[in-house]
Amino acid sequence: MTAFCLALLAGAVVGLSLGALGAGGSVLTVPALIYFLDFTPEHATTAALLIVLTTSLLALFTHARAGAVRWRLGLLFAAAGVVPAALAGAYHSMVPPAVLTGAFAAVAAAAALTMLRGPAPAERVRPVRAAGVGAGLGALTGFLGVGGGFLTVPALVGALAVPMTTAVGTSLLVISVNAGTAFAVRLGTVAALNWALIGPFAATALLGAWDGKRLAAKLNPVALRRLFAVVLLAVAALMLTDALFL
Repeated sequence: MTAFCLALLAGAVVGLSLGALGAGGSVLTVPALIYFLDFTPEHATTAALLIVLTTSLLALFTHARAGAVRWRLGLLFAAAGVVPAALAGAYHSMVPPAVLTGAFAAVAAAAALTMLRGPAPAERVRPVRAAGVGAGLGALTGFLGVGGGFLTVPALVGALAVPMTTAVGTSLLVISVNAGTAFAVRLGTVAALNWALIGPFAATALLGAWDGKRLAAKLNPVALRRLFAVVLLAVAALMLTDALFL
């Protein structure tokens, strides 16, 4: 299979995940760019930010049309992550590739375990805790190029008592803000990226995100989340092995 076809296929999977689950798709973006399309970890995390940003914005639009976004709360939550996202995006290039790969393996494993565990029960609203989580998610996005939806959705449900019916859409708003901030900081490095592969990847990701919400309505959400979690665990194991031998 050619690199172009792999880019199309990988992008579709990422978009479907983001649209259906509001989470997890960006965790697949970086390993797909590294192992299928031969990107370096640094270039993969930068390209992932753009792909995550565009797909999240489209998925956010579909959720907004359904009235499933808490705009004010989402923007306040995202505001806590803007500065950490910018700082992490500015200094990510100083980190060795093996460390980036190992850190990404840990994030993929955490995403898988979070999805297997399912959403946390609603608790009393804790603004300080929510701000801390928002800052951490911003740093995670800037450093590794992931949206962090697998952490944002449980945080919105558990720390801010947001219903699951609006948590996914609100998560996409947070992801869009963090990814946009981190990508803006990295604009000086985008000239080195392989746009001939990023273009088709992003295009099919956009199409997948558009259909993801409708797909979720037709499938068992628990089974879908568990299947995706198993895939992420396999990705984490592969990347951890790779990091140890880089």
